[in-house]
Amino acid sequence: MFRLSTLCYIEKDGCYLMLHRTVKENDVNKDKWIGVGGHFEARESPEECLLREVKEETGYTLTSYKYRGIVTFIYGEDIVEYMSLYTADDFTGVPIPCNEGELEWVDKRAVFSLNIWEGDKIFFRLLEEEREFFSLKLVYDKDDTLRYAALDGKPMEVGRR
Repeated sequence: MFRLSTLCYIEKDGCYLMLHRTVKENDVNKDKWIGVGGHFEARESPEECLLREVKEETGYTLTSYKYRGIVTFIYGEDIVEYMSLYTADDFTGVPIPCNEGELEWVDKRAVFSLNIWEGDKIFFRLLEEEREFFSLKLVYDKDDTLRYAALDGKPMEVGRR
């Protein structure tokens, strides 16, 4: 079984809007910092899901966004998720509290010091490099250890700094 989702990193003044996932129990992202987004509803396109999820979680309506890549996220034996990854650089609206955790604007240089997935560091580097579009596969053990990564179908070294 697999799931489809969107993930968006909204940019403003050298910062990303990050969501510290602290609310849901049994959340694979519990206590991690991620972008905003969520799972597709029936018959939604990636863009429709993106716009709906961002509005629900932040109160913002995106007015400028870009599809950056597809991330295949595999966690343990039973979680396979295909995430459409976006960045956004313009929006309207008034922020609202998020029912999944705390939203915070974080300086892009400080993102790597947060409790983020190891594979997220890969796609943050790809975003920094302004990579046009990419496919990233990330395979994790149940202990959150990144065991395998492939960029555009080519295996990458993992576990070394």
